[in-house]
Amino acid sequence: MPHIKINLSKPLLFIFLSGLAYSSTWATVTESVTEQKNWPLPATDENFNLLYQLPSWIDAAPTFLPQQSDELMVRPILETADRTWVDRKQFQIRSWADDTSHKIDNWFGETDPEKPASATLRVIVDNSWNKYDGYEIKPRIRGRIKLPTLERQLSLVFGDDSLDNELDNNVAITNENPGNSNDKTLDRQRTRENNSSFALRWSEFSKHLPFETDLDLGLRSGNDIYLRLKASKDWALENDFSFHAEQIYRYGIDSKNYLRTNIELTHARPNQAFLSNQLNLTYSDDQEDDLTWDNSLFRQHQFFHENSFSYGIYTGGFLNNKDLRLNSWGPFISWRQPLWREWFYVQGNLNYMNDHRDDRSHFISTSIRLEALF
Repeated sequence: MPHIKINLSKPLLFIFLSGLAYSSTWATVTESVTEQKNWPLPATDENFNLLYQLPSWIDAAPTFLPQQSDELMVRPILETADRTWVDRKQFQIRSWADDTSHKIDNWFGETDPEKPASATLRVIVDNSWNKYDGYEIKPRIRGRIKLPTLERQLSLVFGDDSLDNELDNNVAITNENPGNSNDKTLDRQRTRENNSSFALRWSEFSKHLPFETDLDLGLRSGNDIYLRLKASKDWALENDFSFHAEQIYRYGIDSKNYLRTNIELTHARPNQAFLSNQLNLTYSDDQEDDLTWDNSLFRQHQFFHENSFSYGIYTGGFLNNKDLRLNSWGPFISWRQPLWREWFYVQGNLNYMNDHRDDRSHFISTSIRLEALF
């Protein structure tokens, strides 16, 4: 096993670029694997390739699941805005957020009607249970106000900044923040700290860079002034494969260094369930391990609009003092859909995994996320 050493005596920019190079190398290797043009190919000795054959084998397997569909199951927001008290409040908050973004945008100059300011707000309540940790509730909030009057696509972002470290289509319900303390079902103090981040975000600050970028300058956890840089890129590969890579680096006065790499390889045919693998690697001065990793290999179906049904295998582990460990693995099932309204979502995860470090054999754990969009 090669020895991996993170040496923070080198410039921090080198650490960031090293992670970005790692992501780009993954994409290059994957693209070289998918150079052939015809799909599928017969499995002869000359052209047999497991990466090509695996999706076709899965598609050929018998299934009892419904066909893919994009049928609408809930009415659009404008049709339900005045039906109940809850609908009216949701519409009022949404309108208030947009009006506020317009007022803030006006502070910085004359606005462009074709590029109006806008605001988005996610309100999340994560509920989780297992027999070891019991039941926990974690409220989370994340908002963004886009200010197009300012140059370089500036925005204000606030709330739980750890949500921005995940892939946009992250299959699992995850939370990098520490668990509730003292066996509390709801830890109000920790909830306030986790949701107290705010920052000024500068997006796409250079047109000459070959990837999308976000640069944040802000405050988190009350007194941790930080600078955060995120770079991402998508590659369209041959034979219905695609590759996405993200590199995140953050430095805080209190939290110090945080580095995360997200990569995702997906095989998706039109109107077919897709196969995907999501991997993240994380280094942080706040964590006890030198490096942690999580990987999810899964298949995802869509039975109606904005629905997803996923099932697969999770593996996760750590590197600590030259000791590379597979700490947890097991199957999982995930379901997400809008419920009653277009702006309200429910997601449920059912896992059967172990935890070697805490001496826990395979056990059932569940998570339910309630999410309202404004």
